[in-house]
Amino acid sequence: MAVKGNVAFSKSQFKEKVFFCQKLNKERIIMAALHEILKSSTSNGKQWKATMTKSHSHDDVTDVFGSNVFNDRVMKERLPKDTYKALKETIDSGKTLTLEVANVVANAMKDWAIEKGATHYTHWFQPLTGKTAEKHDSFIAPTADGGVVMEFSGKQLIQGEPDASSFPSGGLRATFEARGYTAWDCTSPAFLKEDGAGNVTLTIPTAFCSYTGEALDKKTPLLRSMEAVSKQALRVLRALGNSTSKRVTATVGPEQEYFLIDKKYYEQRLDLITAGRTLFGAPAPKGQELEDQYFGAIKDRISAFMRDLDTELWKMGVLSKTKHNEVAPSQYEMAPIFSTTNIATDHNQLVMETMQKVALRHDLVCLLHEKPFAGVNGSGKHNNWSLATDDGFNLLEPGKTPHENEQFLVFLAAVIAAVDKHADKLRAGAANTGNDLRLGANEAPPAIISVFMGEELTDILMSLAKGKEAKSKGQHFLNIGVDSLPALPKDNTDRNRTSPFAFTGNKFEFRMVPSSASISGPNTVLNTIVAESLDKIAGRLEKAKDVNKEAAAIVKETAIESGRIIFNGNNYSAEWVTEAKKRGPPNIKSTVEALGYMANKEAVKLFEKYKVLSEGELHSRYEVYLEIYAKNINIEAQASVAMVKNLFIPAVIAFTSELASTINNLKSAGASTKVQKALLDEVSELLESANKKLAEFEGILKKAQDEKEAKHKAEAYRDDVVPAMNSLRADIDALETFVPSSKWPVPSYAEMLFKL
Repeated sequence: MAVKGNVAFSKSQFKEKVFFCQKLNKERIIMAALHEILKSSTSNGKQWKATMTKSHSHDDVTDVFGSNVFNDRVMKERLPKDTYKALKETIDSGKTLTLEVANVVANAMKDWAIEKGATHYTHWFQPLTGKTAEKHDSFIAPTADGGVVMEFSGKQLIQGEPDASSFPSGGLRATFEARGYTAWDCTSPAFLKEDGAGNVTLTIPTAFCSYTGEALDKKTPLLRSMEAVSKQALRVLRALGNSTSKRVTATVGPEQEYFLIDKKYYEQRLDLITAGRTLFGAPAPKGQELEDQYFGAIKDRISAFMRDLDTELWKMGVLSKTKHNEVAPSQYEMAPIFSTTNIATDHNQLVMETMQKVALRHDLVCLLHEKPFAGVNGSGKHNNWSLATDDGFNLLEPGKTPHENEQFLVFLAAVIAAVDKHADKLRAGAANTGNDLRLGANEAPPAIISVFMGEELTDILMSLAKGKEAKSKGQHFLNIGVDSLPALPKDNTDRNRTSPFAFTGNKFEFRMVPSSASISGPNTVLNTIVAESLDKIAGRLEKAKDVNKEAAAIVKETAIESGRIIFNGNNYSAEWVTEAKKRGPPNIKSTVEALGYMANKEAVKLFEKYKVLSEGELHSRYEVYLEIYAKNINIEAQASVAMVKNLFIPAVIAFTSELASTINNLKSAGASTKVQKALLDEVSELLESANKKLAEFEGILKKAQDEKEAKHKAEAYRDDVVPAMNSLRADIDALETFVPSSKWPVPSYAEMLFKL
């Protein structure tokens, strides 16, 4: 007899299952071969993917969605009732998972994965690089007769052991201290990852820690912060009379912006390959000034990519909901339905990875850098954050009469107070080299944190601050003035796309998050600062003789003390920068400056109190992120030097030589050379300037590279290397406007942004 979980199969049934798995793998191999045949037989490779997907165009999305996820439905089907119940208790309430239960779960998970073509499994984790990491192990185990069997134990499911010394640790691990552990995060479902070669891998979301227990990843602090905010939110709910909710979960829906360009152009740009952004490039004749890209009709080639992207994401359970053209040419956005924060974080990592993989199948390249092209909008993530109870209540839902909604006003006050007190830490959570190019550039929120509340909620809070009776306007309708069009119900507030932290109906939209970054950092900060705010509120409510009176006092005091952080106007304006200076919110312009606010005494006290990050873990991240900043700028600088030396200067010299030869020929023929001489003089002057700046730039770069201390090195790159690099770019970009496009060695902005 063969055994699957606790279900026995006859030998004939077992053979049938083996045959099915073998057949499935053969089909995958055949499909992969067909992919290659079709790809090579089409004229340019662009139609091959569309050809392959036509036969699947009628698939029922409800069948596709979650088909590669070991989700609750699959667990119910495949696990014994007592095992399923024990696992759900672990997922829902944190009860310890026994090895006995883990063994049954692992066996069922293995069988499910093998039936779908998997041969390997991996512990999938999120180190401090900001990317994901995975080491693949096969299910095979040797038998005495020289064969193999497919095995996967509970121990292998629960714990892995990757090399901890090869990931950034900021001093938590020495090079010779290699041991690290991955621990199964059962709150985020396991899933199958498929690649273009037909490989299928069982992927197990995990946390990553050192041998001594310190968090070496981005997920562990996030999970700790979710526990912290849940604990404090429940205290507030109990004080307000809620005795039914058992857990409060931070939820997130991260919208993802990205660019797509033709792969052939990408391959000709060393800057895109190494740095993820263009380090040189004269503006295209057209940018985004006509505002015709935003929400415009999606081109067929892009639509084909988006369809395949949706399918791949849906199979892995990612709730991909919305797709559209963004503001800049060749820029797009994908928005999911919200999930619990840890699952949303996992899914967003999958979104970025899948975008890049699927793009390549369409001979495209997906650019996730915050500012891949100068002169047009960059990309970010809109982190839509809220709090929800396990029994289905959104704690930031104002209802029809928000002025009478005590629970809503208390939680709203908690968030406002948290952002006001810890704006510097929120800014640090959204800091990276790409965002330094984007924030405050009339396209994204400024580096100053403020909160947009909208007219009605601001009026309510200000009325309470003044001791006046607060009123809401109730439901209003928008009459468009056309009889055939219905009256539209209006939201209680307009939207403010310039605000970095905006209340948008029943959630806060943190618009500062970098497009290429994990959302774990910003949400770890957000959860922790709100946990502290709720802790203080809970303490007051628990001691109060009259809870309703105390709640009203808390909201009033918050409106008075933290009202300075509320700003409903144009955050892009110079007037707001002046006004903010008077009010007090910090204007933190660079990543290097921002990171310091996550390693000071106040930050240590906060994150240690709620057991989210220890002092050592905080300091390690400070060191790692400073080092990453310096390394990113160093890569950009070295790519700039290489491109100027090996591409641009030779191209300009060739052009000037040809121009000089033309002048000599014209002179010999007695023709006028006035225009040619003027052009030669202007180009030669720019070339001489660029060559001089290049020499100076290399000296500045060498000096920064020689700095030893992490903070000083990062400051040298920010203050010296970046300005010198920008100055050199100015000359090269100017030269591009003179040299014929046929002689310019890299694709232009016009080609990359508009030829899709």
